[in-house]
Amino acid sequence: MNLNNIAGSVLPIKRAEELILTLPGVVSAKIMESESGAVEQIHVLTTAELTPKQVVRNIESALMAHLAMRVDHRKISVAITSEAKPTRPTPAHPQAAHPTPRSSFAVGPASEGSVKRYTARRLYFEDVEVRGSRTKGLSCRVTLRKGEESYIGEAHGIEGDRSRLDLAARATVFAIGSAEGREGQLAVEGVKVMEAFDREYVFVGVTVRAGRDSHLLVGNCEIKGSAETASALAVLSATNRWVDQGE
Repeated sequence: MNLNNIAGSVLPIKRAEELILTLPGVVSAKIMESESGAVEQIHVLTTAELTPKQVVRNIESALMAHLAMRVDHRKISVAITSEAKPTRPTPAHPQAAHPTPRSSFAVGPASEGSVKRYTARRLYFEDVEVRGSRTKGLSCRVTLRKGEESYIGEAHGIEGDRSRLDLAARATVFAIGSAEGREGQLAVEGVKVMEAFDREYVFVGVTVRAGRDSHLLVGNCEIKGSAETASALAVLSATNRWVDQGE
């Protein structure tokens, strides 16, 4: 089996393909590897349900959030088919059935003996928009997708590089709360930019409140383009398990 070394853990490419197959509109997915085992190209066939740009964003977000796998968007090729996405029949005897592409693996070091099931990720990043105003200061709007619906979170503050990241993180938290009907349960504890392995990362801490109890969730994302986008994806990385457990 060909393996790809990602974030210090050995991860079969097959798992990434299975994850991509759970995304909205994806009919088929194939990852091409280089001689070194790195991802060379990702070819996906999708329905017209989403635009190619949205499909690429979903793939980037899902691979980062669930497998800590960073893939340049230029390596993702999307083709559209007029056929509907096939539905997979439910096995008559689930215990005897083989795992289908709708099962995959949680974030973190993985091995063949540490398999964990999860349902397809509920929330996907769509867009982040930052605007400045002399009278209102800085505002940041983050749009997330859940199924067929889009949810928007918006935060306001003052101008500044660090403020932009904090606003993007807070706007993402508001969008998550709106999408899940759990407003007020999440709060941004802090946002930091750190360097590691000659790259820059956004790290976020998100506090989850449940009654009188609270605990901290931490996520990160490499800055490859927009730092605000990385901040939003870092929040999704921190909260993905919390969101999935709320089903």
